[in-house]
Amino acid sequence: MKSRTRKQILTGLRYLAIITGAVVVLFPIYLMLTTSLKPRVAAFAIPPEWTFVPTLSSYATVLFDDNFLRFFSNSVQVALGATVVSVLIAALAAYGIVRFRFKGSQVFVAGTLVLKMIPEVILVVPVFLLWNAFGLINTRIGLILVYVALNLAFNIWIIRAFMMEVPRELEQSAEIDGCSELTIFSRIIMPLIAPGLSVAAIFTFRLAWNEFVLSLALTNRFTRTLPVAVSMYITDVGVQWGPITAIATVIALPAFIFTFLAARSLISGLTAGAVKG
Repeated sequence: MKSRTRKQILTGLRYLAIITGAVVVLFPIYLMLTTSLKPRVAAFAIPPEWTFVPTLSSYATVLFDDNFLRFFSNSVQVALGATVVSVLIAALAAYGIVRFRFKGSQVFVAGTLVLKMIPEVILVVPVFLLWNAFGLINTRIGLILVYVALNLAFNIWIIRAFMMEVPRELEQSAEIDGCSELTIFSRIIMPLIAPGLSVAAIFTFRLAWNEFVLSLALTNRFTRTLPVAVSMYITDVGVQWGPITAIATVIALPAFIFTFLAARSLISGLTAGAVKG
């Protein structure tokens, strides 16, 4: 009886810890959503007003701004461009590492993970100077190249894990049938590692879509992305919390939808790739 009671208490404590963690994680999101729906006066109220009449005035201020569509278009182009290029290059690199064994391949893989540990803020000054010399400052291509480099290490590592699980016999059979290396890679390998490509694409898209520091330093008013546009509502008059939380919600929404729709591929991809990482 004591053992059963102890298990019930432990189970209750686990659920309590899970619920507490969920509240801590979700409360900022709740605060962001409610603030974006508050009237201007209620958004500045201290202590916060928990009951109010919702209004979409903050969203109207953001969505009908003359520059919003430009910033949104920049974010879409940069995020999708960085995702496609980074995942494609990573897939080719991972295929070369797995199938064409060479001395130092393991060191190369470890080195790519070390690059992932470098904080983005450290790269701002050297990348700015380098991109300025190459004429890539204030261009979407320059920003895409930065995000490709930032995500390439992780993408190579995760895709490599999936390629190691593809039987070599499949490729040998295709070679006997006269398939070239490019045909084997595109028609056999790529479909089999689709979950790994999904994982890499999700992480790359989220970083490129949400990144702020490098986008702030490398873009101007014509090429800046949505996260940088948030700073426009911090003015000399004061912080416009309504529009800030409204545009933050707009920024977060595509990433939430993208991750939710790809959740099954993300979970299966991470669990499958964990076997031979």
